[in-house]
Amino acid sequence: MTSLSVEMLAADAAEPITSAGNAQLGIAVLAGIAVIVLLITKLKMHAFLALTMGSLALGSFAGAAPADTIASFTAGLGSTVAGVGVLIALGAILGKLLADSGGADQVVDTILAKASGRAMPWAMVLIASIIGLPLFFEVGIVLMIPVVLLVAKRGNYSLMRIGIPALAGLSVMHGLIPPHPGPLVAIDALDANLGVTLALGVLVAIPTVIIAGPVFSRYAARWVDIKPPEKMIPQRPSEDLDRRPSFGATLATILLPVVLMLLNALVEIVVDNPENGLQKVTMVIGSPLIALLAAVLVGMFTLGRAAGFTKDRLAGTVEKSLAPIAGILLIVGAGGGFKQTLIDAGVGRMILNFSENWSIPALLLGWLIAVAIRLATGSATVATISAAGLVAPLAADMSTSHAALLVLAVGAGSLFFSHVNDAGFWLVKEYFGMDVGQTVKTWSVMETIISVVAMAFILLLSLLL
Repeated sequence: MTSLSVEMLAADAAEPITSAGNAQLGIAVLAGIAVIVLLITKLKMHAFLALTMGSLALGSFAGAAPADTIASFTAGLGSTVAGVGVLIALGAILGKLLADSGGADQVVDTILAKASGRAMPWAMVLIASIIGLPLFFEVGIVLMIPVVLLVAKRGNYSLMRIGIPALAGLSVMHGLIPPHPGPLVAIDALDANLGVTLALGVLVAIPTVIIAGPVFSRYAARWVDIKPPEKMIPQRPSEDLDRRPSFGATLATILLPVVLMLLNALVEIVVDNPENGLQKVTMVIGSPLIALLAAVLVGMFTLGRAAGFTKDRLAGTVEKSLAPIAGILLIVGAGGGFKQTLIDAGVGRMILNFSENWSIPALLLGWLIAVAIRLATGSATVATISAAGLVAPLAADMSTSHAALLVLAVGAGSLFFSHVNDAGFWLVKEYFGMDVGQTVKTWSVMETIISVVAMAFILLLSLLL
């Protein structure tokens, strides 16, 4: 995976594209972020264009030559897409295979068949967490909400008792666990180890999703006691599939890249010898590219062929999976460009110098910056990208584990209090048939709980590692 090395960060900070002082750089950062916020929130401009304009504004206010600003932006865009673009594409392909083959339905049906009564909220959070591993948040919602509505209707459950755990599972995976775009970009920007970040992310995610999901759902169901809206309850579409993949094969395919990356991290910690034969093997098979590629290739057989897909249909599924991620790739790339402009302008060095005199820990600083950008823009991805770029120099002298925790802190901050400027807010509101106040008391509060609880566990881990 292409990442900024410590030496590159030092070089960028040592040779800024502008001679502006700290005060001017501070104003430039605020102006750049303000441009992004205003364009996204007021003019409803696409985040790719907003990030591009914000980068140019940042360079201008910092006094950099336009050519230097453009060079920094395009270099950052290119390196970011090179680092995470293929991984996002592979994740999209795996998610599409999972959805089209009926594998996602198979996981849902199998777990629901084993659960009832009080166990149902726990079953929903388990399903959402498994489904949410390879899928983007929006795709996960589209897959899960029909299941949530059907289960609540058939079992006569409060919609919040079933829905909140499912939403919590999807949201935690989206914010903390690679290969989702936000965590991947933060890992790239902070030069963190993906395997270690994944392992620590799982440690943080498990208690976080329990507290924000099944536990909080008890209170959410009291505050907003509603039944599934009849007009939104879907009938599962008739499939042209003769069969579906088995539960075991589907689960194994979903977890394959996770297992390979965790294995690599474990061997790296235990063996700690790059010349060791075992570590050489795990470094290859546990690299994000190979792990996800292996899952896609395996999934073509365990998911696609198991569902009776022909070669043409498999090819069509892969092709259809790539078109929807074009916007995501552009946003991620532009975010990388914005990050590089920040670094090249000397903002990273400025924050590094200021932080030496601050009593705020780097992890908390990264979380607070992400929270502020999330509240302003409504985008978790934009918040993650921007915050990671701002705090990147702080990770240069960190240990492997603390750099990974900084990635998670930024990711946790990016989930804080989803409100009316977040597309996810309106998606949940409309599907669940709630008004704005009810959505704030349930979905928005749940997102805040995820952010705060995850940060608490991150700080706890930082004391132990």
